[in-house]
Amino acid sequence: VETCPELPAEEKIFYAVLVFSWTVYLWEAYLAFRQRRIYRSTMHVPTELGKIMDPETFEKSRLYQLDKSNFGFWSGLYSETEGTLILLLGGIPFLWKMSGIVTARFGLGPEYEISQSLVFLMLATLFSALTGLPWSLYNTFVIEEKHGFNQQTLGFFLKDALKKFAVTQCILLPVTSLLLYIIKIGGDYFFIYAWLFTLIVSLVLVTIYADYIAPLFDKFTPLPEGELKTDIESMAKSISFPLTKIYVVEGSKRSSHSNAYFYGFFKNKRIVLFDTLLEDYSPLNKSGEGESATEQKDENENKKQGCSNLEVLAVLGHELGHWKLGHTVKNIVISQMNSFLCFFLFAALIGRKELFLAFGFHDSQPTLIGLMIIFQFIFSPYNELLSFCLTVLSRRFEFQADAFARGMGRSAELYSALIKLNKDNLGFPVADWLFSMWHYSHPPLLERLRALTGPKQD
Repeated sequence: VETCPELPAEEKIFYAVLVFSWTVYLWEAYLAFRQRRIYRSTMHVPTELGKIMDPETFEKSRLYQLDKSNFGFWSGLYSETEGTLILLLGGIPFLWKMSGIVTARFGLGPEYEISQSLVFLMLATLFSALTGLPWSLYNTFVIEEKHGFNQQTLGFFLKDALKKFAVTQCILLPVTSLLLYIIKIGGDYFFIYAWLFTLIVSLVLVTIYADYIAPLFDKFTPLPEGELKTDIESMAKSISFPLTKIYVVEGSKRSSHSNAYFYGFFKNKRIVLFDTLLEDYSPLNKSGEGESATEQKDENENKKQGCSNLEVLAVLGHELGHWKLGHTVKNIVISQMNSFLCFFLFAALIGRKELFLAFGFHDSQPTLIGLMIIFQFIFSPYNELLSFCLTVLSRRFEFQADAFARGMGRSAELYSALIKLNKDNLGFPVADWLFSMWHYSHPPLLERLRALTGPKQD
């Protein structure tokens, strides 16, 4: 009986990457199927939710999440198929060859690897942006529009997309060129220098993002003097949070979803509130001006978006809890430990020729391609495991931040704020246990509400 000859190492690597990629996709598709089954079968408000959600909002959220899930199935299938075809048809070495042709037109030969790498990166991100554009358009102007969230015009959307692409290139290309240069000249310990460089870049970007990058896309204005600003400053002072500025961002220009966050290092913290979070500031609450008094009263009672000042304070109490309990620092430490480990392993693997052969690079071993192969493909099992662990950790942090806000005496306000935010964002409160365990970085609404009203826990 003849036996099949053993596959070369490079082919084993290639097919292992493909099989693992499809295994993850099928697992994700199975989880999404379980959750879609919940959306389809849960037609009425469960008894436990009777006092939290009215039937109309429940049905709206069910249909919204069902549409999003169906969209996610088709976009996920396309993405997985596209990625597979790129690998099978040699898309990566083809694009590298095209990049070499472009650089050669400017008189730059193969020895100018960093220049060729930047052209490759620009072409790859352009390809990704163009193939993703139809999906993004459908998501924004069909799904989000249908369910009342989209506030963008087509012109605003396209201008925003071009601006994002340009800003991304302005950051990505210089950072990548410096990283490749450091790897080239770093010697045996280049992984330490590369890690330190990415650490510095990430800290700089976090520091400048809200001051210099985010304002390119959204309007930031200081929160006006008044009761809310005074109360926020008092709350920050009570826990020694070094607050310097409070901004309101005009998120309502693109979406009616709401959010809040803080940023900054050391003694220079800023808080950012979306206008859609603030009941008194959201432009979406002013659309009823000019209606009759009775109609406006009904609108205010039933449809008003955002949270009251006390509820906003409770939400910020939760966010400040993340700072006070060290969650932000812990996440940074975990991220940087992971980054260091990945660069260390990259240094051990970058010399393995079979990794390059597996993806069609027979005559050269470009550093950028090595980074892509190792970080994106070889590390994919580790990345999946790490992602799940961080999701579990994130849920624990959310419970702790809720408990912190409760300890500040804001349990009732946070309770009502979570219900309002869930309603405003059409969150569906019923989740399949396996889907939520794998995907939810925040605990399901009911679990958070129970924790806020139940006995205090550490």
